Amino acid sequence: MNPEARGIDANIDTWLAELAGQRRQSAHTIAAYRRDLALLSELAGETPFPALQVHHIRRFVAQLHSRGLAGRSLARVLSAWRGFYRWLGLRGLAVQNPVAGVRPPKSPKALPHALSPDEANALLESTGDDLLSLRDQAIFELFYSSGLRLSELDGLNIDCLADVAAGEVRVLGKRSKTRIVPVGAKAREALLAWATRRSELARHDELALFVGRTGGRLSVRAIQGRLKRRALLLGLPMHVHPHMLRHSFASHVLQSSGDLRAVQEMLGHASIASTQVYTHLDFQHLAKVYDAAHPRAKKKAGSA
Repeated sequence: MNPEARGIDANIDTWLAELAGQRRQSAHTIAAYRRDLALLSELAGETPFPALQVHHIRRFVAQLHSRGLAGRSLARVLSAWRGFYRWLGLRGLAVQNPVAGVRPPKSPKALPHALSPDEANALLESTGDDLLSLRDQAIFELFYSSGLRLSELDGLNIDCLADVAAGEVRVLGKRSKTRIVPVGAKAREALLAWATRRSELARHDELALFVGRTGGRLSVRAIQGRLKRRALLLGLPMHVHPHMLRHSFASHVLQSSGDLRAVQEMLGHASIASTQVYTHLDFQHLAKVYDAAHPRAKKKAGSA
């Protein structure tokens, strides 16, 4: 490896360490940025990073797009490159930021999949009163009641039960931001039923609210697997995952209340734009109701 390449690698390590330590970026984000910069290094070949120009970056984006990377993935890649060049510029290690004006190609925005209210009710039908069924019921009810992210639910500790009794739960969201979300009556009932028997499974020093067979914190993969198993057991005709329950929570609350700002706050979205996708889901629901109920929307039998 030539000295210039070693220098870039050292700078990448320093930048990522600062992101983790000072900006509290998650390990997942840091790993993604490292992959993105490795990709830039691969595409640049023998050309040093400080010598790259805008036309190089545009060509790299075209190459990645031809490999099948969608607009959203390319946007993240460009964000990582842009941030690293900004960091290099502040330290006098790069004269310009060649990524500054480059934008990814637009991709069609896929709407998140949500369960219908009937499907959500079917999924949340209790499947038994054994220990694991009680735990799973509490997990699924809390997902749907409060719209939590998988990482937020997995991170809950037993001390949150004091807040649950009062109808709320405090969670640690993205960028280590704390928010308080309401917990509905069904979820409170399920959580308290699990809490009364949690000690039968949990190790005596375990703080996690939800634990697995070994007595330690239940892993995110185990939660995903249990939800998938429940959906298959009930014969739901789709792949059900934790984020689908979050989407379902958001779209159903919006359908009932029409309060986009409240949904934004409960979901922990930094921008209202992230929440507005649920207005499209709401419109789809209204359109289906219209097609089914409005006399002028129905096709006459035998009409072309």
